[in-house]
Amino acid sequence: MTLILLPPSEGKTGRSRGRTVGLTDLSFPELAPTRELVLDTLAKVSASADAYNVLGVGASLKDEVERNARWRTEPAVPASELYSGVLYDALGYSTLSAGSKRRANARLLVVSAAWGALRMQDRVPPYRLSMGTTLPGLGPLASVWREPLQTVLDNAAGQGVIVDCRSSTYAAAWRPTSDRAAKWVAISVVRERGGVRSVVSHNAKHTRGLVARHLLESGKDPGTPKSLHKLIAARWNAELARTPTGWTLTVVEHD
Repeated sequence: MTLILLPPSEGKTGRSRGRTVGLTDLSFPELAPTRELVLDTLAKVSASADAYNVLGVGASLKDEVERNARWRTEPAVPASELYSGVLYDALGYSTLSAGSKRRANARLLVVSAAWGALRMQDRVPPYRLSMGTTLPGLGPLASVWREPLQTVLDNAAGQGVIVDCRSSTYAAAWRPTSDRAAKWVAISVVRERGGVRSVVSHNAKHTRGLVARHLLESGKDPGTPKSLHKLIAARWNAELARTPTGWTLTVVEHD
């Protein structure tokens, strides 16, 4: 089965009431010890005088930082509603058909600095934490998560194609190895103008969200990177290239 990896968004939507998170109720319960360690450390940091510096944010995010310290008591939100922003707007989970939502619940997976990995129906509270953060006593979060995620995501990927819509910051927490690397396809987006290509940021997120939606709505389960390319190329100008670690599928946008 195809696995589609998504990055989290900086923007998150909370609730004023509702039940709190249950660590053992989430997908991949074997991640619970690392989740609790990271979140408890985050809570302490967020309540400290050095919080903004450690988390790399400004004082304008005071409310979000303070909310980190209340992760055990804040109302939890399904991941499908929690994450917002360009990629998730383009994905449009709430507007998917029933069949596409079932595929989304099975195939989409968010790699998170706070929670490790989440499926769409997992309920967690809003948080402010990037995978590029170094937490005191723990170190860089990508390194903290690397070993716990290795077994979990290797198993989740199985023998299917892995469609990676993450940024490099989040890809550092888990990369497929051995046989799975042969089916790992990173989605890249470039803009071509006058024969010159440039990397795009904002539009890349939008396009990755559209690619994920297209895969879900197609109802197809491409078994190889080449069949994935054929499916994407039916809608976009797309190029598939082998890399030393896997594959890159580049969507080329033209002005």
